[in-house]
This record gives sequence, C-alpha cells and structure tokens, in this order.
Amino acid sequence: MELKDAIALVQNGGINTNGSAAWADLGCGGGLFTAALASLLPANSTIYAVDKAPVKLQNNDFPAGVKVQPLRLDFVANELPFQDLDGILMANSLHYVSDQQGFIRNVSRHLKADGCFLICEYDTDSANRWVPYPLSYHSLLRLFHKVGYTTIERLHEHPSIYGRANIYSVRISW
Repeated sequence: MELKDAIALVQNGGINTNGSAAWADLGCGGGLFTAALASLLPANSTIYAVDKAPVKLQNNDFPAGVKVQPLRLDFVANELPFQDLDGILMANSLHYVSDQQGFIRNVSRHLKADGCFLICEYDTDSANRWVPYPLSYHSLLRLFHKVGYTTIERLHEHPSIYGRANIYSVRISW
C-alpha cells in the first residue's frame, strides 16, 4: 500500500483539524499509517507511534509541526504511558489481539470523553498466520457495541494486495 492509499483510508475519520491533537498509532509497524495520520493533523499535534518491535519509521518526512514520538512497547501487555488522547489509530493491528473486548475496554481509558478509534482491518473472519484474530466489519460492530460504543461509521475500503478480503476503515466513538 502506498501513502496516498493509507491517507484515503483514514480521511474523514474524526481527525480534528482545529487546534492541536494527540493520537496514538498502536502497532505502527513501519509507520505508513502514522505518516497518513500526520498528513491530516494540524500543527502542534503529537502522534505516539507504538510497536513492540523497534520502531523504525519508513517515512520521516512528517509535516512540519507534527511531532511523532516512537515508543517500543507491547500495547497489549503493557500499560500505555499517555492519557487524554483525541484518537487511537489501529491499522491492521487489532487482529493481533486475542482478548479484543478486554483490550478495547482497557485502552478506552486513554481517550478523552469525545475521543475516537480509527480502525483499519481486513473484512474477513477467516484466520491465518498473519491475521490470527480477524475482525470482519460485522464482527467489529458486535465487538464495539458489546463494549458500549454507539457510533460506528464505515469510512472507506481498499482492495487487499493479497486478494482475499478488502481493507475497510471505521471511526468509532461513544
């Protein structure tokens, strides 16, 4: 996937463009979606780019005024070191979490009252070694409704290079 495709997936995802914002990208990998998010945030914003592998952001050409703070941390097993986030981005990372309901309940504590999740996932419920705990769009709806979220907006879809299931994006808020 290219940066323009990642931007298209997360555009209109409840990203505040007025004033500064604080976001976390959980499971950031090489930072493709971190860069996409950074391109949409206003100056003086911060993104915590979190991954359990050493964070080596592929794209260091972030917009001026957007601070990207890499953090090597297992976002499932460890307590997150930040609070009052405007949003949590999880692009192809929630499917690595075995207890998704417990995880969502726990990580929601790090959001502001009007904060949101921005999730990108494969639209499948068929597991494989790369997607051990898949979340089709309908499974994601059930999961977040169980946790108490009421607003789930499907944003965009992009074909997967693997040809099995498209990647969808959603914005989720209370």
